[in-house]
Amino acid sequence: MHSHNIDTNGFYGAFGGAYVPEILYKTVEDLRREYLGIIQSEDFQREFHLLLRDYVGRPSPLYYARRMSQRYGCRLYLKREDLNHTGAHKINNAIGQILLAQRMGKRRIIAETGAGQHGVATATVCALMNMPCRIYMGATDVARQHTNVERMKMLGAEVFPVESGNKTLKDATNEAIRDWCCHPADTFYIIGSTVGPHPYPDLVARLQSVISEEIKEQLLEHEGRDYPDYLIACVGGGSNAAGTIFHYLDDERVRIVLGEAGGHGIESGETAATIHCGTTGIIHGARTLVMQTPDGQITEPYSISAGLDYPGIGPLHAHLAQSGRANVLAINDDEALQAAYELTRLEGIIPALESAHALAILPKLSFRSDDVVVLTVSGRGDKDLSTYLSHLPQS
Repeated sequence: MHSHNIDTNGFYGAFGGAYVPEILYKTVEDLRREYLGIIQSEDFQREFHLLLRDYVGRPSPLYYARRMSQRYGCRLYLKREDLNHTGAHKINNAIGQILLAQRMGKRRIIAETGAGQHGVATATVCALMNMPCRIYMGATDVARQHTNVERMKMLGAEVFPVESGNKTLKDATNEAIRDWCCHPADTFYIIGSTVGPHPYPDLVARLQSVISEEIKEQLLEHEGRDYPDYLIACVGGGSNAAGTIFHYLDDERVRIVLGEAGGHGIESGETAATIHCGTTGIIHGARTLVMQTPDGQITEPYSISAGLDYPGIGPLHAHLAQSGRANVLAINDDEALQAAYELTRLEGIIPALESAHALAILPKLSFRSDDVVVLTVSGRGDKDLSTYLSHLPQS
Protein backbone atom coordinates (compact mmCIF):
# COMPACT_ATOMS: atom_id res chain seq x y z
CA MET A 1 0.00 0.00 0.00
CA HIS A 2 1.08 3.59 -0.65
CA SER A 3 1.80 5.40 2.58
CA HIS A 4 -0.14 8.32 1.11
CA ASN A 5 -3.01 6.03 0.24
CA ILE A 6 -6.17 5.30 2.14
CA ASP A 7 -6.11 3.31 5.38
CA THR A 8 -8.51 0.52 6.37
CA ASN A 9 -10.89 2.99 8.03
CA GLY A 10 -11.15 5.13 4.92
CA PHE A 11 -8.83 7.92 6.05
CA TYR A 12 -5.88 9.67 4.39
CA GLY A 13 -4.05 10.86 7.49
CA ALA A 14 -6.60 12.97 9.37
CA PHE A 15 -9.00 13.27 6.42
CA GLY A 16 -11.74 11.05 5.01
CA GLY A 17 -14.12 8.64 6.72
CA ALA A 18 -17.86 8.23 6.17
CA TYR A 19 -20.19 10.62 7.97
CA VAL A 20 -23.60 9.73 6.58
CA PRO A 21 -27.21 9.92 7.71
CA GLU A 22 -28.40 6.72 9.40
CA ILE A 23 -30.69 5.93 6.46
CA LEU A 24 -27.69 5.70 4.12
CA TYR A 25 -25.49 3.71 6.48
CA LYS A 26 -26.33 0.30 5.01
CA THR A 27 -26.04 1.52 1.40
CA VAL A 28 -22.61 3.06 1.97
CA GLU A 29 -21.47 0.08 4.04
CA ASP A 30 -22.55 -2.37 1.28
CA LEU A 31 -20.56 -0.33 -1.23
CA ARG A 32 -17.53 -0.29 1.07
CA ARG A 33 -17.67 -4.05 1.53
CA GLU A 34 -18.09 -4.85 -2.15
CA TYR A 35 -16.29 -2.22 -4.25
CA LEU A 36 -12.73 -3.57 -4.16
CA GLY A 37 -13.70 -7.16 -4.82
CA ILE A 38 -15.80 -6.10 -7.78
CA ILE A 39 -13.46 -3.56 -9.40
CA GLN A 40 -10.42 -5.79 -8.99
CA SER A 41 -12.18 -8.84 -10.47
CA GLU A 42 -11.03 -10.11 -13.83
CA ASP A 43 -14.51 -9.83 -15.31
CA PHE A 44 -14.88 -6.16 -14.29
CA GLN A 45 -11.37 -5.22 -15.45
CA ARG A 46 -11.92 -6.84 -18.83
CA GLU A 47 -15.19 -5.01 -19.50
CA PHE A 48 -13.87 -1.72 -18.08
CA HIS A 49 -10.70 -1.72 -20.20
CA LEU A 50 -12.54 -2.80 -23.34
CA LEU A 51 -14.93 0.14 -22.99
CA LEU A 52 -12.08 2.53 -22.17
CA ARG A 53 -10.35 1.44 -25.35
CA ASP A 54 -13.21 1.11 -27.83
CA TYR A 55 -15.76 3.56 -26.46
CA VAL A 56 -13.74 6.27 -24.71
CA GLY A 57 -10.77 6.10 -27.09
CA ARG A 58 -7.99 5.40 -24.58
CA PRO A 59 -5.11 5.53 -24.11
CA SER A 60 -5.29 9.32 -24.34
CA PRO A 61 -2.14 10.68 -26.00
CA LEU A 62 0.83 12.05 -24.06
CA TYR A 63 1.76 14.95 -26.32
CA TYR A 64 5.15 16.68 -26.29
CA ALA A 65 4.27 20.39 -26.43
CA ARG A 66 7.24 21.79 -28.32
CA ARG A 67 6.44 25.52 -28.28
CA MET A 68 5.25 25.52 -24.66
CA SER A 69 8.41 23.60 -23.72
CA GLN A 70 10.52 26.33 -25.32
CA ARG A 71 8.59 29.02 -23.48
CA TYR A 72 9.01 27.40 -20.05
CA GLY A 73 12.45 25.88 -20.49
CA CYS A 74 11.54 22.27 -19.77
CA ARG A 75 10.28 19.13 -21.52
CA LEU A 76 6.53 19.59 -21.24
CA TYR A 77 4.13 16.77 -22.01
CA LEU A 78 0.36 17.23 -22.03
CA LYS A 79 -1.82 14.29 -20.98
CA ARG A 80 -4.72 14.78 -23.35
CA GLU A 81 -7.83 13.83 -21.34
CA ASP A 82 -9.64 16.44 -23.46
CA LEU A 83 -9.56 13.92 -26.32
CA ASN A 84 -11.72 11.35 -24.52
CA HIS A 85 -15.29 10.71 -25.62
CA THR A 86 -17.47 13.45 -23.99
CA GLY A 87 -14.46 15.78 -23.77
CA ALA A 88 -12.99 15.18 -20.31
CA HIS A 89 -11.59 12.67 -17.81
CA LYS A 90 -15.03 12.28 -16.18
CA ILE A 91 -16.04 9.42 -18.49
CA ASN A 92 -13.33 7.09 -17.04
CA ASN A 93 -15.02 7.16 -13.64
CA ALA A 94 -18.60 7.14 -14.93
CA ILE A 95 -18.02 3.93 -16.89
CA GLY A 96 -16.36 2.26 -13.92
CA GLN A 97 -19.14 3.24 -11.51
CA ILE A 98 -22.00 2.17 -13.77
CA LEU A 99 -20.37 -1.25 -14.21
CA LEU A 100 -20.14 -1.42 -10.41
CA ALA A 101 -23.81 -0.32 -10.04
CA GLN A 102 -24.92 -3.08 -12.44
CA ARG A 103 -22.97 -5.70 -10.53
CA MET A 104 -24.54 -4.52 -7.27
CA GLY A 105 -28.03 -4.88 -8.73
CA LYS A 106 -28.92 -1.15 -8.69
CA ARG A 107 -31.59 -0.02 -11.17
CA ARG A 108 -31.48 3.77 -11.08
CA ILE A 109 -28.62 6.28 -11.29
CA ILE A 110 -28.32 9.75 -9.79
CA ALA A 111 -25.43 12.21 -10.06
CA GLU A 112 -24.49 15.80 -9.29
CA THR A 113 -22.69 18.08 -11.70
CA GLY A 114 -21.12 21.54 -11.71
CA ALA A 115 -19.66 22.31 -15.11
CA GLY A 116 -21.83 19.59 -16.55
CA GLN A 117 -18.96 17.33 -17.69
CA HIS A 118 -19.71 14.69 -15.07
CA GLY A 119 -23.41 15.03 -15.82
CA VAL A 120 -22.77 14.46 -19.50
CA ALA A 121 -20.50 11.49 -18.75
CA THR A 122 -23.12 9.95 -16.45
CA ALA A 123 -25.95 10.55 -18.94
CA THR A 124 -23.74 8.98 -21.61
CA VAL A 125 -23.07 5.75 -19.70
CA CYS A 126 -26.74 5.53 -18.66
CA ALA A 127 -27.75 5.71 -22.32
CA LEU A 128 -25.11 3.08 -23.09
CA MET A 129 -26.31 0.74 -20.32
CA ASN A 130 -30.02 1.53 -20.64
CA MET A 131 -30.49 2.84 -17.09
CA PRO A 132 -32.71 5.76 -15.96
CA CYS A 133 -30.77 8.70 -14.64
CA ARG A 134 -31.41 11.97 -12.86
CA ILE A 135 -28.76 14.69 -12.76
CA TYR A 136 -28.81 17.40 -10.10
CA MET A 137 -27.33 20.69 -11.21
CA GLY A 138 -27.37 24.13 -9.59
CA ALA A 139 -29.62 26.58 -11.42
CA THR A 140 -26.67 29.00 -11.81
CA ASP A 141 -24.66 26.27 -13.54
CA VAL A 142 -27.66 25.25 -15.67
CA ALA A 143 -27.58 28.79 -17.07
CA ARG A 144 -23.81 29.09 -17.56
CA GLN A 145 -23.30 25.56 -18.95
CA HIS A 146 -26.39 25.47 -21.15
CA THR A 147 -24.86 23.33 -23.91
CA ASN A 148 -24.01 20.55 -21.48
CA VAL A 149 -27.58 20.62 -20.13
CA GLU A 150 -28.91 20.11 -23.65
CA ARG A 151 -26.46 17.27 -24.21
CA MET A 152 -27.65 15.52 -21.04
CA LYS A 153 -31.29 15.85 -22.10
CA MET A 154 -30.50 14.60 -25.58
CA LEU A 155 -28.88 11.55 -23.98
CA GLY A 156 -32.12 10.86 -22.14
CA ALA A 157 -31.23 12.09 -18.65
CA GLU A 158 -33.56 14.11 -16.49
CA VAL A 159 -31.82 17.33 -15.44
CA PHE A 160 -33.05 18.73 -12.13
CA PRO A 161 -32.13 22.43 -11.59
CA VAL A 162 -31.41 23.13 -7.91
CA GLU A 163 -32.64 26.50 -6.63
CA SER A 164 -31.18 26.44 -3.09
CA GLY A 165 -28.01 28.15 -1.79
CA ASN A 166 -26.04 29.92 -4.51
CA LYS A 167 -27.35 27.28 -6.93
CA THR A 168 -24.01 25.67 -7.81
CA LEU A 169 -22.18 22.38 -7.23
CA LYS A 170 -22.45 22.24 -3.43
CA ASP A 171 -26.23 22.68 -3.64
CA ALA A 172 -26.56 20.09 -6.40
CA THR A 173 -24.65 17.63 -4.20
CA ASN A 174 -26.93 18.35 -1.21
CA GLU A 175 -29.97 17.65 -3.39
CA ALA A 176 -28.49 14.42 -4.80
CA ILE A 177 -27.79 13.17 -1.26
CA ARG A 178 -31.43 13.97 -0.31
CA ASP A 179 -32.65 11.89 -3.26
CA TRP A 180 -30.31 9.06 -2.25
CA CYS A 181 -31.74 9.12 1.31
CA CYS A 182 -35.23 8.61 -0.15
CA HIS A 183 -34.24 5.74 -2.47
CA PRO A 184 -31.28 3.97 -0.85
CA ALA A 185 -32.17 0.43 -1.95
CA ASP A 186 -32.39 0.70 -5.74
CA THR A 187 -30.39 3.88 -6.48
CA PHE A 188 -26.67 4.14 -7.15
CA TYR A 189 -25.13 7.60 -6.68
CA ILE A 190 -22.33 8.10 -9.20
CA ILE A 191 -20.16 10.73 -7.50
CA GLY A 192 -18.05 12.64 -10.01
CA SER A 193 -15.02 13.47 -7.91
CA THR A 194 -12.77 12.19 -5.12
CA VAL A 195 -15.20 13.55 -2.51
CA GLY A 196 -18.00 12.13 -0.40
CA PRO A 197 -18.05 9.35 2.18
CA HIS A 198 -15.58 6.45 2.07
CA PRO A 199 -15.24 4.48 -0.20
CA TYR A 200 -16.01 7.11 -2.88
CA PRO A 201 -12.71 9.05 -2.75
CA ASP A 202 -10.75 5.80 -3.12
CA LEU A 203 -13.16 4.32 -5.68
CA VAL A 204 -12.95 7.38 -7.93
CA ALA A 205 -9.16 7.65 -7.54
CA ARG A 206 -8.74 3.99 -8.52
CA LEU A 207 -11.00 4.31 -11.57
CA GLN A 208 -9.16 7.48 -12.67
CA SER A 209 -5.73 5.90 -12.01
CA VAL A 210 -5.82 4.65 -15.59
CA ILE A 211 -4.36 8.14 -16.28
CA SER A 212 -1.15 7.64 -14.27
CA GLU A 213 -0.91 4.03 -15.45
CA GLU A 214 -0.78 5.30 -19.04
CA ILE A 215 1.61 8.13 -18.16
CA LYS A 216 4.12 5.54 -16.88
CA GLU A 217 4.01 3.54 -20.11
CA GLN A 218 3.99 6.59 -22.37
CA LEU A 219 6.91 8.30 -20.61
CA LEU A 220 8.95 5.13 -20.95
CA GLU A 221 8.33 5.29 -24.68
CA HIS A 222 9.04 9.05 -24.98
CA GLU A 223 11.81 9.54 -22.42
CA GLY A 224 13.17 6.08 -21.58
CA ARG A 225 12.01 6.36 -17.96
CA ASP A 226 8.60 5.89 -16.43
CA TYR A 227 8.44 8.91 -14.08
CA PRO A 228 8.43 12.69 -14.62
CA ASP A 229 10.15 15.33 -12.47
CA TYR A 230 6.87 17.22 -12.09
CA LEU A 231 3.19 16.28 -12.27
CA ILE A 232 0.77 19.18 -12.66
CA ALA A 233 -3.04 19.12 -12.52
CA CYS A 234 -5.98 21.27 -11.47
CA VAL A 235 -7.98 20.40 -8.39
CA GLY A 236 -11.58 21.18 -7.45
CA GLY A 237 -12.93 18.01 -5.89
CA GLY A 238 -9.81 16.34 -7.21
CA SER A 239 -10.51 13.41 -9.54
CA ASN A 240 -8.31 14.28 -12.53
CA ALA A 241 -5.49 15.16 -10.12
CA ALA A 242 -5.95 11.90 -8.19
CA GLY A 243 -5.83 9.95 -11.46
CA THR A 244 -2.72 11.79 -12.60
CA ILE A 245 -0.73 11.19 -9.41
CA PHE A 246 -2.10 7.83 -8.21
CA HIS A 247 0.85 5.63 -9.24
CA TYR A 248 3.38 8.25 -8.11
CA LEU A 249 2.11 9.06 -4.62
CA ASP A 250 5.10 7.42 -2.93
CA ASP A 251 7.69 8.20 -5.60
CA GLU A 252 9.61 11.04 -3.99
CA ARG A 253 11.46 11.75 -7.26
CA VAL A 254 8.21 13.20 -8.58
CA ARG A 255 7.10 16.65 -7.46
CA ILE A 256 3.34 17.14 -7.38
CA VAL A 257 1.99 20.65 -8.01
CA LEU A 258 -1.77 21.25 -8.06
CA GLY A 259 -3.73 24.36 -9.00
CA GLU A 260 -6.93 25.24 -7.15
CA ALA A 261 -9.34 28.03 -8.02
CA GLY A 262 -8.27 31.34 -6.50
CA GLY A 263 -11.24 33.20 -8.00
CA HIS A 264 -10.65 36.92 -7.47
CA GLY A 265 -7.85 36.15 -4.99
CA ILE A 266 -7.62 34.25 -1.71
CA GLU A 267 -8.10 37.44 0.33
CA SER A 268 -11.04 38.67 -1.77
CA GLY A 269 -13.82 36.62 -0.20
CA GLU A 270 -14.61 35.45 -3.74
CA THR A 271 -12.56 32.29 -4.07
CA ALA A 272 -12.76 28.49 -4.14
CA ALA A 273 -9.21 27.96 -2.82
CA THR A 274 -10.08 25.44 -0.11
CA ILE A 275 -6.50 24.38 0.69
CA HIS A 276 -5.53 28.01 1.27
CA CYS A 277 -8.70 29.19 2.98
CA GLY A 278 -10.26 26.06 4.43
CA THR A 279 -10.26 24.56 7.92
CA THR A 280 -11.04 21.00 8.99
CA GLY A 281 -14.73 20.19 8.83
CA ILE A 282 -17.22 17.74 7.39
CA ILE A 283 -18.84 18.19 4.00
CA HIS A 284 -20.90 15.71 2.00
CA GLY A 285 -19.95 12.77 4.17
CA ALA A 286 -16.19 13.22 4.59
CA ARG A 287 -13.87 14.97 7.00
CA THR A 288 -11.68 17.28 4.96
CA LEU A 289 -10.72 20.93 4.53
CA VAL A 290 -13.80 23.08 4.06
CA MET A 291 -14.37 26.77 3.43
CA GLN A 292 -16.53 27.71 6.41
CA THR A 293 -17.32 30.43 8.91
CA PRO A 294 -15.89 30.20 12.45
CA ASP A 295 -19.18 28.58 13.57
CA GLY A 296 -19.04 25.95 10.83
CA GLN A 297 -21.42 27.33 8.19
CA ILE A 298 -20.19 26.56 4.66
CA THR A 299 -19.15 29.76 2.87
CA GLU A 300 -20.15 30.18 -0.77
CA PRO A 301 -17.24 29.48 -3.10
CA TYR A 302 -16.55 31.44 -6.27
CA SER A 303 -14.59 30.58 -9.41
CA ILE A 304 -14.90 31.53 -13.05
CA SER A 305 -14.77 27.78 -13.63
CA ALA A 306 -17.97 25.92 -12.76
CA GLY A 307 -16.03 22.69 -12.27
CA LEU A 308 -13.76 24.09 -9.53
CA ASP A 309 -16.48 26.02 -7.72
CA TYR A 310 -16.62 23.77 -4.63
CA PRO A 311 -16.13 24.74 -0.96
CA GLY A 312 -14.37 21.46 -0.08
CA ILE A 313 -11.60 19.29 -1.47
CA GLY A 314 -11.11 15.54 -1.67
CA PRO A 315 -9.57 14.09 1.53
CA LEU A 316 -6.59 12.71 -0.43
CA HIS A 317 -5.59 16.19 -1.58
CA ALA A 318 -6.19 17.72 1.86
CA HIS A 319 -3.77 15.11 3.23
CA LEU A 320 -1.18 15.61 0.46
CA ALA A 321 -1.22 19.37 1.02
CA GLN A 322 -1.04 19.12 4.78
CA SER A 323 1.77 16.53 4.72
CA GLY A 324 3.72 18.60 2.18
CA ARG A 325 3.63 15.85 -0.47
CA ALA A 326 1.82 18.18 -2.87
CA ASN A 327 2.36 21.88 -3.42
CA VAL A 328 -1.03 23.52 -4.03
CA LEU A 329 -1.12 26.96 -5.67
CA ALA A 330 -4.17 29.21 -5.84
CA ILE A 331 -4.71 30.33 -9.43
CA ASN A 332 -6.86 33.41 -9.97
CA ASP A 333 -9.43 33.80 -12.75
CA ASP A 334 -7.28 36.17 -14.81
CA GLU A 335 -4.25 33.87 -14.61
CA ALA A 336 -6.33 30.91 -15.79
CA LEU A 337 -7.77 32.90 -18.70
CA GLN A 338 -4.31 34.03 -19.77
CA ALA A 339 -3.01 30.45 -19.61
CA ALA A 340 -5.92 29.17 -21.70
CA TYR A 341 -5.21 31.69 -24.43
CA GLU A 342 -1.50 30.89 -24.32
CA LEU A 343 -2.06 27.16 -24.89
CA THR A 344 -4.56 27.92 -27.64
CA ARG A 345 -2.15 30.25 -29.49
CA LEU A 346 1.03 28.19 -28.95
CA GLU A 347 -0.25 24.64 -29.41
CA GLY A 348 -3.67 24.93 -31.05
CA ILE A 349 -5.44 23.30 -28.09
CA ILE A 350 -8.38 25.05 -26.41
CA PRO A 351 -8.49 23.74 -22.83
CA ALA A 352 -11.39 23.68 -20.38
CA LEU A 353 -11.28 26.53 -17.85
CA GLU A 354 -10.59 23.92 -15.16
CA SER A 355 -7.47 22.69 -17.00
CA ALA A 356 -6.37 26.28 -17.55
CA HIS A 357 -5.81 26.45 -13.78
CA ALA A 358 -3.16 23.75 -14.18
CA LEU A 359 -1.54 25.52 -17.14
CA ALA A 360 -1.31 28.75 -15.11
CA ILE A 361 1.05 26.97 -12.71
CA LEU A 362 3.82 26.85 -15.35
CA PRO A 363 4.94 30.51 -15.08
CA LYS A 364 5.06 30.17 -11.28
CA LEU A 365 7.70 27.41 -11.30
CA SER A 366 11.30 27.50 -12.45
CA PHE A 367 12.45 24.44 -14.34
CA ARG A 368 15.77 23.02 -15.46
CA SER A 369 16.00 22.44 -19.20
CA ASP A 370 16.01 18.65 -18.79
CA ASP A 371 13.06 18.53 -16.36
CA VAL A 372 10.30 16.27 -17.63
CA VAL A 373 6.94 17.85 -16.79
CA VAL A 374 3.59 16.11 -17.30
CA LEU A 375 0.50 18.32 -17.14
CA THR A 376 -3.00 16.90 -17.41
CA VAL A 377 -5.36 18.76 -19.72
CA SER A 378 -8.46 17.43 -18.00
CA GLY A 379 -11.02 18.68 -20.50
CA ARG A 380 -11.63 20.56 -23.70
CA GLY A 381 -12.80 24.13 -23.86
CA ASP A 382 -15.93 24.02 -26.05
CA LYS A 383 -18.17 24.36 -22.98
CA ASP A 384 -16.30 27.52 -21.91
CA LEU A 385 -16.22 29.38 -25.22
CA SER A 386 -18.69 32.07 -24.17
CA THR A 387 -16.60 32.82 -21.05
CA TYR A 388 -13.41 32.95 -23.14
CA LEU A 389 -15.01 35.25 -25.70
CA SER A 390 -16.19 37.67 -23.02
CA HIS A 391 -12.58 37.88 -21.72
CA LEU A 392 -10.61 38.33 -24.94
CA PRO A 393 -6.95 39.17 -24.24
CA GLN A 394 -5.89 42.73 -24.97
CA SER A 395 -3.00 41.83 -27.31
